[in-house]
Amino acid sequence: MQLYKGSPEKLSGRSERERRSYTFLDSLGIDFDRTDHPDAPATTMEVCEEVDAVLGVRICKNLFLCNRQKTVFYLLIMPGDKPFKTKELSHQMGISRLSFGEENYMVDLLDVHPGSVSMLSLIYDTEQKVTLVIDEDVLKEEYFGCHPCENTSSIRFLTKDLTEKILPALHRTPVIVHLAGTE
Repeated sequence: MQLYKGSPEKLSGRSERERRSYTFLDSLGIDFDRTDHPDAPATTMEVCEEVDAVLGVRICKNLFLCNRQKTVFYLLIMPGDKPFKTKELSHQMGISRLSFGEENYMVDLLDVHPGSVSMLSLIYDTEQKVTLVIDEDVLKEEYFGCHPCENTSSIRFLTKDLTEKILPALHRTPVIVHLAGTE
């Protein structure tokens, strides 16, 4: 894997989702670094650790969640190495029970498949049916790492750009939580 600056020179061969992610970042003037890993999608801890080493940042864990009735949806962004405890988040959010959202809802609402969801997926949620939830530790980092809606590439940009440019452009005010990884 190699580190590149910005969008790929050639976008042919890239999915429409990935191309739209780069176009969105470029339209906001976001400087970002990228690494491509098409032969090893980031689906295992080993690949994720290699991507983290190349980017010099931990890729965030992105979890698509819903309530019991499957009527309210959440995108939780948290440090990749922090354990996720459903009960802990449910308690902080005042929700009786959270579970992982099914793939069909993820595709319908965010136009991505499991393994590729990221905060950039919110580009597609124009009706804002998915609530963004961010663990406060993510916002303490200098850089934010995620996938550009495909898990065969990973990017990093300043966390400041996330909070000051990207979230306002998406008209999002995230719910900030503190997850300790315990029940």
